[in-house]
Amino acid sequence: MKVLVTGVTGMVGEGVVLECLGDPGVERVLVVGRKPCGIEHAKLTEIVHADFFDLSPIAERLVDFDACFFCLGVSSVGMSEDDYRRKTYDLTLTMAKLLAENNPGMTFCYVSGSGTDSTEKGRSMWARVKGKTENDLLKLPFKAAYMFRAGYLHPTPGAENTHRYYRVLSWIYPIFRRLLPNHVSTLRELGAAMIRVSRSGYGKPIIEVKDIVRLARS
Repeated sequence: MKVLVTGVTGMVGEGVVLECLGDPGVERVLVVGRKPCGIEHAKLTEIVHADFFDLSPIAERLVDFDACFFCLGVSSVGMSEDDYRRKTYDLTLTMAKLLAENNPGMTFCYVSGSGTDSTEKGRSMWARVKGKTENDLLKLPFKAAYMFRAGYLHPTPGAENTHRYYRVLSWIYPIFRRLLPNHVSTLRELGAAMIRVSRSGYGKPIIEVKDIVRLARS
């Protein structure tokens, strides 16, 4: 399987790409980012491209992939709805439309968030924007598309891009896992679940935390 991954300089994307590199069924990984990811591996190649709103200079290299794991995202904290929409909805759909056109056999996996609002009408700004992003991704002509509504994601040991507060919370993670099993998973489970649905499909397009854990263990 040939996989394209975005957001690898962030914690989520790094965790997902490490899972891909460790899976013998993934033969090639292309990382697309705005700065170098710092990971070297025989299966990994990289495109550094500053403007994700204009992909025309690299479009011919974004072909012949079986899956895209779209892990690029920003926090909505301190942002206006217009700015958050541009950096979440507009940016994601720009790349997704190009990939759908050039890779009709692709499975597209999008890292969304628990609590995303599919109605696009709720009070939470980030949830509305994520909901519209999910809805419009599901309309594109991919082979399949899955929206991963992750909750708390426990980082992969040894990863470079783990936020400091996750390290502080590591001691309490087993308690979170026991008390909130439908809201907690690991980045290794997220990556494994993405690989699993890309190989074998899944019965629904919205992947909640409990589905992530089930897929990773199947």
